[in-house]
Amino acid sequence: MRPDEITEVLNRPISQELLARDVTRLAYVAKDSTPRNVPIIFTWNGSEIVMCTSKNAPKLQAVSENPMVALTIDTEVHPPKILLIRGRAELDFVAGIPDEYLQATSTYQMTPEQRVEWEAEVRSLYHDGMVRVVVTPNWAKLIDFETTLPSVVEELVRQREEHQHR
Repeated sequence: MRPDEITEVLNRPISQELLARDVTRLAYVAKDSTPRNVPIIFTWNGSEIVMCTSKNAPKLQAVSENPMVALTIDTEVHPPKILLIRGRAELDFVAGIPDEYLQATSTYQMTPEQRVEWEAEVRSLYHDGMVRVVVTPNWAKLIDFETTLPSVVEELVRQREEHQHR
């Protein structure tokens, strides 16, 4: 996909709604060569998906060995809205808690007191830092089942229309 095509998909209003959500599903190939798909909080900074994790997360070695990943951000309503993204993950080991981690959890429903307690727990738990997993999209597809469909469904619709016109 060309960069302008990726930008066009990601700038659509529905894509922007999905990129403002809290959780994506990160798919990668584990060290044992089997696929993994894990939910993880994220933020979108306008050009990259940023996820944060602990320095001892098993996915880090796997992603460092094979940085190609896929992300799914979707809704739980009918019809679903689905944003599929592929890209190369870069690992950024940081001291302290990355701002993106705190931003990704900003929509969580907590009282101010709960947020203070939660942040203190996070800072205590990740005192030696975290890892930013940064993905720049090199492919994107939005499926909203109104203006866009999965390619296999588009093919079935085309076949049905051809059959009906015989």
